[in-house]
Amino acid sequence: MYLLLTKLVAWLVEKLGVAVLIVVLALGAYALWLFVRDQQGADQQRIESLARLVRERDALLELKAQIATRLQGLKADLAVQQERIERAERVLNALKELESWWDRLFGNTEQQKANREQAARVERLKAEAVGRLPELERLLTHTSWELEGAQGSLARLESEMERVRKTQSMVAHYVRAAWDRSKGYIALALGLYLFGPSVWKVFLFYVIAPLVGRGRPLRLSDVTAAIPAVGASHVSVDVPLWPGEVLRVKEKFLQASDEGLGRRTRFLLDWKIPFTSLACGLAELVEMKNGTAGAEYRVTLSNADDPHMELSVVQIPAGSSLILRPRFLAGVVTPLEEPLRIARRWVLGRWLSWVTLQFRFFEFKGPCRLVVAGTRGIRAENLADREGQARAARRTNQDATIGFTPSLEYLPVRAETFWGFYRDMNPLFDDLFVGPGLFLCQETSVPGEGGKPGRVWSAVWNGVLKVFGL
Repeated sequence: MYLLLTKLVAWLVEKLGVAVLIVVLALGAYALWLFVRDQQGADQQRIESLARLVRERDALLELKAQIATRLQGLKADLAVQQERIERAERVLNALKELESWWDRLFGNTEQQKANREQAARVERLKAEAVGRLPELERLLTHTSWELEGAQGSLARLESEMERVRKTQSMVAHYVRAAWDRSKGYIALALGLYLFGPSVWKVFLFYVIAPLVGRGRPLRLSDVTAAIPAVGASHVSVDVPLWPGEVLRVKEKFLQASDEGLGRRTRFLLDWKIPFTSLACGLAELVEMKNGTAGAEYRVTLSNADDPHMELSVVQIPAGSSLILRPRFLAGVVTPLEEPLRIARRWVLGRWLSWVTLQFRFFEFKGPCRLVVAGTRGIRAENLADREGQARAARRTNQDATIGFTPSLEYLPVRAETFWGFYRDMNPLFDDLFVGPGLFLCQETSVPGEGGKPGRVWSAVWNGVLKVFGL
C-alpha cells in the first residue's frame, strides 16, 4: 500500500511539474512571438492606452456633471413644490378661520363667495403640487443612482490609469499580453495533457481493439512446409561452420572463433534492404567464411553488453521459411553458393494492418541458419492439434514475439486486462497464432525505450520500426 501511494504521489508530482512547464513554455514562446511582431514596443502601447483612458475619463466627467446638474434641478423643483404645498395649507387655514357662523348669517355675501372661490383655487394648486411629488422623488432616486454609477466607473477608470502610468517592464507587459490572449489555448493544452492519454487509451482498448480482434486472421502462406529446428537458448552458443559456409554476425556478439577462417567487413546484411539493415543494426557486420575443404571451424557468439541476452540457432531447411523481426537477428549462416534470400511481404489491403500499423513482414527462406537473440532466453512454441480442441491456438505478448512460420494464422487480439495496458505494462495487442506451425518468443518481453513513459522520441522511432516490420 505504501509503495502504491508513493508511486501515485510521484506520478502526480511529475504531472504537475510537466503542466507547469507547459504553461511556462507556452507563455514564454507566445510572449516572444508578440515581442518580435510588435515593433512599436510596450511604451507606445502604454501611451495609446493612457490616451484612450483619458478620453474615457473626460467623457465620464462630462456625464457626471450633466447628471449632477439634472439632480440639482430636480432637488430645486422638489423644494418649490413643497413650498407651494405649505403656502396653500396656510392660505386654506386662514380662509377656514373666516368662515364663522356669524359671518355666514350676517356677513358680506360677495366676500364669502370670493373666499370660497379662492379656497377652491388653492386646493387645486395644492393637489397639483402633491401629485408631482412622487414623480419628482422617483426621478431624484434614479438620478442619484446614476450619479453613483458614474462615480464608480470613474474611480475604476482612474485606478486603471494609475496602473498604466506606473512603469511596467517589457517582460511583464508581454507575459501579461500573452496570458490574456492564450489562456484558453493553454487550458486546452493542459486538459489534453492531463486527460487526453487516458481517454485515448480507453478508446483504443474498448473500441478499436475489439474490432481488430474480430477481423479475419492473416495467413502468409497456404503451404505447410517443414518446421524449422530451434536449438536451445544459452548465454553463449557455438556455431559450427562447414566447408563453404559463411557467417555474417554483429560485431558485439562475436566472442571467439577458430583461426583459419576468412574474415572481412560486411557493410550491410542485404543491399536490397539498406534501411532495414541500418535500422536493425545489421551494418558493419563481421563476415567469416570457411574456405577450407574437409575442415570444420567453430565460432562462439555471446552478448557481452547484456548478461540477460541469450542466443539460439534456428535451422531453416530448403523449401521452408520463417517470418522474423530483423531486430532480433544476431547473425546468419548461409552456404557459400546460396545467397541469403529475404522476401518482403507487404500487407496493405487489410484494415487490421492500418489499425495496428503492421504493413510489412520479412520472410527468411532456407536453406540457412539464423542466430536470434532474446531476453532471458528464447522459447519455441510448436502448435499441434490437441485432443478435445478443434484447432491449436495460443497467444503471446506482442513485445515478446520474435517470429513465426508463414503457415500459421496470425491475428492481433486485445490484451487481457485494461489496467496492464493503461500502466504501460503490456501492449494493446497480444499475438494470437492458430493452426499447425511454430512461433518463437523471448522469455521476457522488453518493449524497448519507447515503451517507457517520457521517452517520446523513442516511442516515435519504435512506431516507425513497427510500420516497416522491424
